[in-house]
Amino acid sequence: MSGVAVRVAESTEDLESCFAVRKEVFVAEQQVPEDLEYDEYDAGAVHVLAIRDDGVPLGTGRLLTGAAAAAKNGGDAGVGALGRLAVTRAARGLGVGAALVRAIEDAARARGLTAVDLHAQTHALGFYERLGYEVYGPEFPDAGIPHRAMRKPLA
Repeated sequence: MSGVAVRVAESTEDLESCFAVRKEVFVAEQQVPEDLEYDEYDAGAVHVLAIRDDGVPLGTGRLLTGAAAAAKNGGDAGVGALGRLAVTRAARGLGVGAALVRAIEDAARARGLTAVDLHAQTHALGFYERLGYEVYGPEFPDAGIPHRAMRKPLA
């Protein structure tokens, strides 16, 4: 994956790039209503960004911690919540998604979290399983898209 950097989004410009990728993937491509895509958790989340050397954003994801994560994972504040993972169509299949997940896991470890939970779209279960996540609980809809809860303990 040469020519691509994955980093925690620090600047306003980085955050705008994260939100632009989410708008492209979730709102435009998957038809998720914009008012559902952006939520109260964005302000306190750790956002990660995959960006090409020429500045083109390729992907993003976010990590929720503390009470925000507990609201998503069944009440365990020691478990982070990975979410809003999105990779642009042009960058799919290049390893960008896996690199973003690893960056989120690194951010979770740095904050002392013991595991990471996520709500995966069912078509993406295999992707997350290859990265060590295990499904638990029943299928449920989120923004009209079928999802399953998954968890990975952090070493």
